[in-house]
Amino acid sequence: MATTTVHVSPSVAVIPLHAAFGAAAGVVGGIGMGIWMSVSRPVMDTAMITMVAGLPGTDNAVAGRLIHLAIALSAGAAFGALLGRWATRIAPATLLGLAYGAVWWFLGGLWIMPANMGMPVFEWNAVTSSSLGAHLVFGLLLGLAYACLHKAVRHDSTAS
Repeated sequence: MATTTVHVSPSVAVIPLHAAFGAAAGVVGGIGMGIWMSVSRPVMDTAMITMVAGLPGTDNAVAGRLIHLAIALSAGAAFGALLGRWATRIAPATLLGLAYGAVWWFLGGLWIMPANMGMPVFEWNAVTSSSLGAHLVFGLLLGLAYACLHKAVRHDSTAS
Protein backbone atom coordinates (compact mmCIF):
# COMPACT_ATOMS: atom_id res chain seq x y z
CA MET A 1 0.00 0.00 0.00
CA ALA A 2 1.39 3.38 -1.00
CA THR A 3 1.36 6.31 1.35
CA THR A 4 0.93 9.87 0.27
CA THR A 5 2.54 12.69 2.16
CA VAL A 6 1.02 16.13 1.90
CA HIS A 7 3.27 19.11 2.46
CA VAL A 8 1.67 22.43 3.28
CA SER A 9 3.70 25.55 2.85
CA PRO A 10 3.79 27.98 5.80
CA SER A 11 2.05 30.64 3.70
CA VAL A 12 -0.95 28.35 3.12
CA ALA A 13 -0.99 27.06 6.70
CA VAL A 14 -1.32 30.59 8.09
CA ILE A 15 -4.58 31.32 6.20
CA PRO A 16 -6.79 29.73 8.91
CA LEU A 17 -5.09 31.91 11.54
CA HIS A 18 -5.67 35.04 9.43
CA ALA A 19 -9.29 33.96 8.93
CA ALA A 20 -9.75 33.46 12.69
CA PHE A 21 -8.30 36.92 13.41
CA GLY A 22 -10.55 38.30 10.69
CA ALA A 23 -13.65 36.61 12.11
CA ALA A 24 -12.98 38.09 15.56
CA ALA A 25 -12.25 41.51 14.05
CA GLY A 26 -15.41 41.18 11.95
CA VAL A 27 -17.47 40.81 15.11
CA VAL A 28 -15.87 44.01 16.48
CA GLY A 29 -16.66 45.83 13.23
CA GLY A 30 -20.13 44.30 13.16
CA ILE A 31 -20.91 45.56 16.66
CA GLY A 32 -19.86 49.09 15.70
CA MET A 33 -21.82 48.91 12.46
CA GLY A 34 -24.80 47.46 14.33
CA ILE A 35 -24.83 50.43 16.69
CA TRP A 36 -24.83 52.77 13.68
CA MET A 37 -27.65 50.78 12.07
CA SER A 38 -29.69 50.73 15.29
CA VAL A 39 -29.68 54.52 15.66
CA SER A 40 -29.81 55.45 11.96
CA ARG A 41 -33.39 55.82 10.73
CA PRO A 42 -33.22 56.99 7.11
CA VAL A 43 -36.72 55.80 6.16
CA MET A 44 -39.96 56.55 8.04
CA ASP A 45 -38.45 56.07 11.48
CA THR A 46 -37.33 52.51 10.65
CA ALA A 47 -33.97 51.46 12.07
CA MET A 48 -31.62 50.05 9.44
CA ILE A 49 -31.07 46.93 11.57
CA THR A 50 -34.78 46.12 11.13
CA MET A 51 -34.26 46.35 7.37
CA VAL A 52 -31.54 43.66 7.68
CA ALA A 53 -34.08 41.48 9.48
CA GLY A 54 -36.23 41.79 6.37
CA LEU A 55 -33.73 39.78 4.32
CA PRO A 56 -35.18 36.42 5.50
CA GLY A 57 -38.66 37.96 5.82
CA THR A 58 -38.98 39.05 9.45
CA ASP A 59 -39.12 42.44 11.16
CA ASN A 60 -37.62 41.29 14.46
CA ALA A 61 -34.71 43.55 15.47
CA VAL A 62 -33.01 40.75 17.44
CA ALA A 63 -33.08 38.55 14.34
CA GLY A 64 -31.65 41.49 12.37
CA ARG A 65 -28.77 41.83 14.83
CA LEU A 66 -27.98 38.10 14.72
CA ILE A 67 -28.11 38.01 10.92
CA HIS A 68 -25.93 41.11 10.79
CA LEU A 69 -23.32 39.65 13.17
CA ALA A 70 -23.22 36.38 11.20
CA ILE A 71 -22.57 38.37 8.01
CA ALA A 72 -19.93 40.49 9.80
CA LEU A 73 -18.17 37.39 11.15
CA SER A 74 -18.12 35.81 7.67
CA ALA A 75 -16.98 39.02 5.97
CA GLY A 76 -14.27 39.41 8.62
CA ALA A 77 -13.03 35.85 8.07
CA ALA A 78 -12.85 36.56 4.33
CA PHE A 79 -10.94 39.80 5.05
CA GLY A 80 -8.42 37.88 7.13
CA ALA A 81 -7.99 35.11 4.57
CA LEU A 82 -7.72 37.47 1.59
CA LEU A 83 -5.98 40.55 3.02
CA GLY A 84 -4.67 39.52 6.43
CA ARG A 85 -1.03 39.30 5.49
CA TRP A 86 -1.09 42.98 4.45
CA ALA A 87 -3.16 44.15 7.44
CA THR A 88 -0.72 43.48 10.24
CA ARG A 89 0.10 47.14 10.94
CA ILE A 90 -2.37 49.86 11.93
CA ALA A 91 -2.09 52.19 8.91
CA PRO A 92 -2.36 49.58 6.14
CA ALA A 93 -5.03 47.68 8.10
CA THR A 94 -7.09 50.87 8.47
CA LEU A 95 -6.88 51.67 4.77
CA LEU A 96 -7.60 48.08 3.74
CA GLY A 97 -10.50 47.92 6.18
CA LEU A 98 -12.04 51.13 4.86
CA ALA A 99 -11.67 49.93 1.26
CA TYR A 100 -13.12 46.53 2.22
CA GLY A 101 -16.07 48.23 3.91
CA ALA A 102 -16.67 50.29 0.75
CA VAL A 103 -16.64 47.13 -1.37
CA TRP A 104 -19.20 45.50 0.94
CA TRP A 105 -21.34 48.66 0.75
CA PHE A 106 -21.28 48.43 -3.03
CA LEU A 107 -22.15 44.72 -3.00
CA GLY A 108 -24.51 44.61 -0.04
CA GLY A 109 -25.86 48.12 0.43
CA LEU A 110 -26.31 49.08 -3.20
CA TRP A 111 -27.09 45.72 -4.79
CA ILE A 112 -27.91 42.62 -2.68
CA MET A 113 -30.06 44.13 0.06
CA PRO A 114 -32.12 46.46 -2.17
CA ALA A 115 -32.64 43.68 -4.71
CA ASN A 116 -33.86 41.29 -1.99
CA MET A 117 -36.22 43.91 -0.59
CA GLY A 118 -37.72 45.00 -3.92
CA MET A 119 -36.03 48.40 -3.78
CA PRO A 120 -34.12 50.07 -6.63
CA VAL A 121 -30.50 48.86 -6.88
CA PHE A 122 -27.47 51.13 -7.31
CA GLU A 123 -29.44 54.22 -6.27
CA TRP A 124 -28.11 56.99 -4.05
CA ASN A 125 -30.69 57.90 -1.41
CA ALA A 126 -31.03 58.34 2.37
CA VAL A 127 -30.78 54.58 2.99
CA THR A 128 -27.71 53.99 0.82
CA SER A 129 -25.91 57.07 2.15
CA SER A 130 -26.46 55.94 5.75
CA SER A 131 -25.44 52.44 4.70
CA LEU A 132 -22.17 53.83 3.32
CA GLY A 133 -21.40 55.36 6.72
CA ALA A 134 -22.24 52.08 8.45
CA HIS A 135 -20.02 50.05 6.11
CA LEU A 136 -17.12 52.48 6.57
CA VAL A 137 -17.49 52.13 10.36
CA PHE A 138 -17.42 48.35 9.88
CA GLY A 139 -14.29 48.52 7.71
CA LEU A 140 -12.49 50.94 10.02
CA LEU A 141 -13.13 48.84 13.12
CA LEU A 142 -12.41 45.61 11.24
CA GLY A 143 -9.00 46.86 10.11
CA LEU A 144 -8.04 48.31 13.48
CA ALA A 145 -9.19 45.24 15.41
CA TYR A 146 -7.39 42.93 12.98
CA ALA A 147 -4.06 44.77 13.33
CA CYS A 148 -4.40 44.92 17.12
CA LEU A 149 -5.23 41.21 17.36
CA HIS A 150 -2.31 40.33 15.13
CA LYS A 151 0.05 42.47 17.17
CA ALA A 152 -1.19 41.09 20.51
CA VAL A 153 -0.94 37.45 19.45
CA ARG A 154 2.38 37.91 17.72
CA HIS A 155 3.78 39.71 20.78
CA ASP A 156 2.56 36.87 23.02
CA SER A 157 4.03 34.17 20.77
CA THR A 158 7.43 35.88 20.54
CA ALA A 159 7.60 36.43 24.30
CA SER A 160 7.47 32.70 25.03
